[in-house]
Amino acid sequence: MIKLDTDFYSRGNVTEVARDLLGKVLCSRVGGHLTKAIIMETEAYAGVDDRASHAYGGRRTRRTEPMYGDGGTVYVYLCYGIHHLFNVVTSTLNDPQAVLVRAGSPVEGIDEMLRRRGKAAVDETLLSGPGSLAQALGIRTDLSGTSLLRDRVWIEDQGIGVAKDAVRVGPRIGVDYAGEDATLPYRFLIS
Repeated sequence: MIKLDTDFYSRGNVTEVARDLLGKVLCSRVGGHLTKAIIMETEAYAGVDDRASHAYGGRRTRRTEPMYGDGGTVYVYLCYGIHHLFNVVTSTLNDPQAVLVRAGSPVEGIDEMLRRRGKAAVDETLLSGPGSLAQALGIRTDLSGTSLLRDRVWIEDQGIGVAKDAVRVGPRIGVDYAGEDATLPYRFLIS
């Protein structure tokens, strides 16, 4: 297993990074617990020109500032005041592209994931949806702005191959407000 490095995140093509994250392993060490999940679904957000992006039009707020960091920066935001959503910043400094990690498959620390999610057994909803995934891995907004090159949250390449024909591509979910940008083929999932 190899921890992904800056070169992986800083390529400047957010859809390429979103596709390449499929099959990688999202890892967290939170509260003394190690949890790992295979990334099964992602969505790309292409920065200042993408009406679905939090950085559209160059918007910069305290919440979105991590998006303007170097590739490999963690961006976690609160959705509806409830769900912590984990994003990987891509590209380079001041080019706010990011990938939302939407779903995963549990690998390690499953008992802790179940405890965090209040579940008795693994089912299809354990890591489906970005809020469920972040909750199960203990990822919260306090990690926003940290680096994926450190040891609290990181992504590993464990050599899991994802065939091109195993990937479905389609429009993102829940961004109807973005007009025609809502229909862009920026959502990637292992079918």
